[in-house]
Amino acid sequence: MNELKVLRAKDYPRMPWKNGGGSTEEITRDAGEGLEGFGWRLSIADIGESGGFSTFAGYERIITVLQGDGMTLSVDGSDTRPLLPLDPFAFSGESKVACTLLGGPIRDFNLIYAPQRYSARLQWLDGKQRFFSEAGTVLVFSVSDELEVKVGNSASSLGRHDCLQLEGNNGLLEVSSNAACCVIELIAR
Repeated sequence: MNELKVLRAKDYPRMPWKNGGGSTEEITRDAGEGLEGFGWRLSIADIGESGGFSTFAGYERIITVLQGDGMTLSVDGSDTRPLLPLDPFAFSGESKVACTLLGGPIRDFNLIYAPQRYSARLQWLDGKQRFFSEAGTVLVFSVSDELEVKVGNSASSLGRHDCLQLEGNNGLLEVSSNAACCVIELIAR
């Protein structure tokens, strides 16, 4: 049975970083509390200055700059390309990672997931899109002020940084959107 819910940005709880260097707004997760026990977690982090990232052994991470000039990452001693807004980058949660901001503070969008428990697909869509998914969990994250999302026969309106979460999908599902968003598909292994 499909469970569809709209998560509003104004309601996201704020929590401290694992390394104590800042804070994150948690959008949603599959299970657990705090920084333990989840199979996947979606969040927004505010980065005010260059510095180190928390490690998440046993997890994979996909990070995307939402606001600000961008950053470069040093991942296990190797520098990335400049990461500009809406340009995702994947890395191991076990890696030693530090960021260098390209300008002032940024906000970034993070998917952290346990690959032994889930396979994940993250893609940024620009403008009007329609796709089909068989994933058990589908998340649609808005980077637009107004986003209309249709999932099967249900329509939802999202504002900036709101998220639509569908759980329990067990068939081929049609999803359409009318503005820029990120779609994440998670399939339990």
